Amino acid sequence: MPIPPIYFVIGAIIIAIVVLMFIGTAFSLWWQSVLSKAPVDLIAIILMRFRKVNPSVIVTARITAKKAGIDVSTDKLEAHYMAGGRVPRVISALIAANKANIPLSFDRACAIDLAGRDVLAAVQTSVNPKVIDVPSGEMGRATIDGIAGDGIQLKVKARVTVRTALDRLVGGATEETIIARVGEGIVTTIGSAASHMMVLENPDRISKTVLARGLDAGTAFEILSIDIADIDVGENIGARLRTDKAEADKKVAQAEAEQQRARAVAEEQVQVAKVQENRAKVVLAEAEIPLAIAEAFRSGRLGIMDYYNMRNVQADTEMRNSIAQPPQPKQT
Repeated sequence: MPIPPIYFVIGAIIIAIVVLMFIGTAFSLWWQSVLSKAPVDLIAIILMRFRKVNPSVIVTARITAKKAGIDVSTDKLEAHYMAGGRVPRVISALIAANKANIPLSFDRACAIDLAGRDVLAAVQTSVNPKVIDVPSGEMGRATIDGIAGDGIQLKVKARVTVRTALDRLVGGATEETIIARVGEGIVTTIGSAASHMMVLENPDRISKTVLARGLDAGTAFEILSIDIADIDVGENIGARLRTDKAEADKKVAQAEAEQQRARAVAEEQVQVAKVQENRAKVVLAEAEIPLAIAEAFRSGRLGIMDYYNMRNVQADTEMRNSIAQPPQPKQT
């Protein structure tokens, strides 16, 4: 069955409308660029859509740059867009740098943008220096603490004024490095002071010492000044450490004394055991005396009179010992 001619007509009308809409948008952008004296070729605008480039962004960026006295070709804008760059912010950064007489090329701005840095914010920081608090709120602490030579703790807050160095922005260290280096310099300066009073009397000593160390080397910033916002006296760490050491020494001495006492008690028990052993030997020896006397009687080496004389001597000795002992108090 042949297709009715009416369908061909409808299809042609639809295609014509789509083409007119497509060309109409491109024509509108081309006419806008011509009126703005920043012309962009109409064919180039049409081909941008096939390259998945938003022509409105490119044309607007070129017009903005041209009005500010900066001539950037469409090919460069399109290339940066296809590389994933943020074309409007790059153009805004170039305009801001040009107005502030800051040397910044389009290629340099694109490199900064593709590196993940906010090139417009960097230019603004170059014009208006930025103040960084040390320590920062992300560090989870309120002050930078250092201990002077006399053991007194000082709590310091500082404010660092920095300006972005555009030539070091790509590959340069970020704000976290500045904060860490300044904090380290503060702690070192306080630690090198013989007394905390020296720091309290001359707080600018910290600023001068830290600035002299060139902490902005290798970073994306140039340090303009370091100001001590606040400095407070903290704990006497030295005294606390000495107290802790004395307490530890005391516990060590007590442990050693306890060990010596335990050794003395053990030695005493050994001596008591030896005394008991010797007493047992004495008892055994005394038990052999009657046997020896009986043997002497049987063998005739000991007479009965000799035995009685020996007993008299023993009785006399016991009597003398009892007389020599002092009288015992009576129990009540």
